[in-house]
Order: sequence, then structure tokens, then C-alpha cells
Amino acid sequence: MAQLKVDLGARSYPIFINTDLGPANNLLAPYLTRPNVVIVSNATVADLYLDSLTTALQSMPDAPLERYKVSTFLMPDGEAYKTLDTFNDLISFMLEKGLGRDTTLIALGGGVVGDLTGFVAACYQRGIDFIQMPTTLLAQVDSSVGGKTAINHPLGKNMVGAFYQPQAVVIDVNSLSSLPAREFSAGMAEVIKYGVANDAELFDYIEANKVAIKALDSACLEHIIYQCCAIKAEIVRLDEKEGGVRALLNFGHTFGHAIEAQMGYGNWLHGEAVSAGMMFACELSRSQGFLTEAEVQRVRDLLAFFDLPVSGPESMSYADYMPHMRKDKKTLAGEIRFVITTGIGSSKVTSEATEAQLQHVLSVKDCCKAQTDIEVKSATS
Repeated sequence: MAQLKVDLGARSYPIFINTDLGPANNLLAPYLTRPNVVIVSNATVADLYLDSLTTALQSMPDAPLERYKVSTFLMPDGEAYKTLDTFNDLISFMLEKGLGRDTTLIALGGGVVGDLTGFVAACYQRGIDFIQMPTTLLAQVDSSVGGKTAINHPLGKNMVGAFYQPQAVVIDVNSLSSLPAREFSAGMAEVIKYGVANDAELFDYIEANKVAIKALDSACLEHIIYQCCAIKAEIVRLDEKEGGVRALLNFGHTFGHAIEAQMGYGNWLHGEAVSAGMMFACELSRSQGFLTEAEVQRVRDLLAFFDLPVSGPESMSYADYMPHMRKDKKTLAGEIRFVITTGIGSSKVTSEATEAQLQHVLSVKDCCKAQTDIEVKSATS
């Protein structure tokens, strides 16, 4: 088992990376100091892991309490349900059960479950404890770490939320074996993002081990998850509330969030939209003289290997992107700020993007087979 720490003083917490959800449950005991527990999940994840987690909570030998009163709230599955309505449903569920501040929420699922659960924890009776147990690759390497909690608004992704840190993050690498291939690929977009924007050695490792990673080799998965979490933990330590360097973690996201909003949340998975967004960001970086075409091709090839899109939806034009990007959280004084890469492994935030550059970038069409597949899935969903 590997362990990291998100160092935020009194709000510090551990990240445990294990390969077996059973023993991992025992790690929860020191962070469950309240008698009431609500497990928040969805039916897909609950069918796989809920029974074992509930049983473990009722029989932990080292728990600070003899017995927990455990309730379960199952939300619908998908980004389309990360909404104020679902937020309200969970709040109402807890109020109807008479639960107070002596309650800990456990987010058992992917990024949607984790984001919504964390935001409810931040708001319910002005704040209660919560624990992240991410079961998707995207959540394990990104959304479960760092305390960003939120729900979506029809006019923008993650526009309603709070910075609120969990008590602990417990990652079970084996849970990825049950993850649909499309979801795994979406998670790899965030892994590759860390390599392009933050760590050239990680990018090189993914390139060298891409076949083993795609085959779910446990040693490779543990390595990339650990490295991504380590990068994020250090950035969060330096900039918890995204006043500076933490914005670099949004490489590809300004474009990607526009795709999600325009196409309808859930039609493109978050990682798929970020993948296309990274290619736009790389093309912007190339147009400003920071990347060579060979480096752009390396990123394109790696994304395509993991069956990710390397361009945006055929149906979206420059005019479709711009209204969404102007609502981006990094926008200041009406200026859209983009994260660009200054070479694989480094990045910066800039507002120096001309209209001509953006029109060029957003007109680039270089679709791989994965793109066609996504368009078909979106059209038939």
C-alpha cells in the first residue's frame, strides 16, 4: 500500500492507494469518529462494492465507535445528475432521517458522486465530515483529491460549489477492473494531462508503458495513480483555492468544459472533452511558438492510443465555443485565460490569445476513430 499526504495544516489528510477494497476499509476507522454514516453512491457502483463496505463498517475491530448507524443514498448515474435537484434530494434524505453534524458522508463512486457528496458535506448544517472512495480512474487521479466540490449549472460546469477537504481518500486500484473501457480511457485523459502540463517524466512513462497500462497492469496503474496524486497534492498544498499555480491543473479544461456544456452533460464524458481540449490547447501552444509539431504529434498519438478524441465535435463552431469559454472560472475582467504548455512537462496561464489564433485552433479537424465512435454514441444516447 502506498500513502501520500495532502499537507494543509489542520486540514491535512491522507491518500491511501491499495489494491484490495476489503483491507482498505479498515483504513477508514480513524477517520470515522461520528456515529452516523451515509454512503452516497449509484446503482452501478453499489452492486459491486456497497455490501462489502457496509459489512466492514459494521465490524471494524479498531473503530473508535462500537457500531455505526449506516444509511445509503443512491443517486442516478451520470454527469447529467450532478445538479441542484440531486443535491436537494440528498439534503432532504438526511433531514428526513434526522441526521445532524454527528454524520460522516462516504462518496463511493466516480467524480460525479464525489463532487456532489463533497458539496453536500460542505453545506449540510454548515459542514460535516466526508471521505472519498473513488472507483474510477478519473476520480482516483484527479477529482477526489484537493477539495473541489461542486454541482453543474445549465450555463456552466461546476459553477456552484465550494473548496472543502475530505477526511481521507481511499483508492482501490482493483476497482478499475470493473470499469467500462470508455470510462477508463476518459480517466487516462486526466493522467496524460498531468504529464503534458506538469511532469515530462510521467509523460515518458505513459508512452513507454502504454500497452501495459491499457491492459490494466496493476504495478503500472499504481505508479501512475501515485504520481498524479503526488503532483496534485503538492499543487494543492501551494495553492488550495486556485489563486495561482493550481489553475495549471486545468490544462485543456477551458475548451473541454465548453464541449460538455454545448453537447449536453454526459454525452461526452469529462475526460473525452478534456482530451479534445488538450489538443486545442496544444495547437494554441504551437501557434504561439511553445510547442513543435513533433511534440503536438506525441500528445495526439498518446491520446489516440487510449481511444480518446483528438478534436472537438464536428457540429461545434467557433461561435459555439466562445460563449461557454467566456464563462470559464479563470476568466478575469472579461479576458479568457488559457492554460498552455510551454513544452511537454511544463505549462503557464495566459490571456494572450488573439481572435485569429482561436478561430484557427477551433477550426482544426483531426479526428481519430474514437471521435467518430463518440459522435455515434452521442447521437444514439
